[in-house]
Amino acid sequence: MPEHPSLFPEDESYFGLLNNLKQRIRSAQVKAALAVNQEMIALYWHIGREILSRQQAQGWGSKVIDRLAKDLKQEFPDVRGFSRSNLKYMRAFADAWPDWEFGHQLGGQIPWRHNCVILEKVKDREERLWYIHQTIENGWSRNVLVLQIESGLYQRQGGAVTNFDRTL
Repeated sequence: MPEHPSLFPEDESYFGLLNNLKQRIRSAQVKAALAVNQEMIALYWHIGREILSRQQAQGWGSKVIDRLAKDLKQEFPDVRGFSRSNLKYMRAFADAWPDWEFGHQLGGQIPWRHNCVILEKVKDREERLWYIHQTIENGWSRNVLVLQIESGLYQRQGGAVTNFDRTL
């Protein structure tokens, strides 16, 4: 009998170690992706807030977005996300969620393109919140989110007045 436990693949302790490490790696990957997403959402909100406030205070028109898109693409040619349409989404995001903490905490929990879909397809604030919460709870892909919005899920479920909570 060997002095040290064997680390051959048929050893149960090896499989336990391997499974534990795989789980930790996957967990770290998800946490890293969420952290990157939250930082990007924060950046996009701040860019949107700057555009919005300058347009309001200094009377800048929509042409400033075209110029910013061009100049940012020139400065950061390898970075995606500074297109004219995306800058408009950033402005709309900051306008929809003027409270930084609120927008960052909720909007940062779903991917940017999910936020864009919600901004584009849902105009009511409460309904937007509902779709964000549902996306977080259910892990909806962007396509599923679009289908749920287009099928009027909020009106069928979220917006329905019930006494379910009180009954419990």
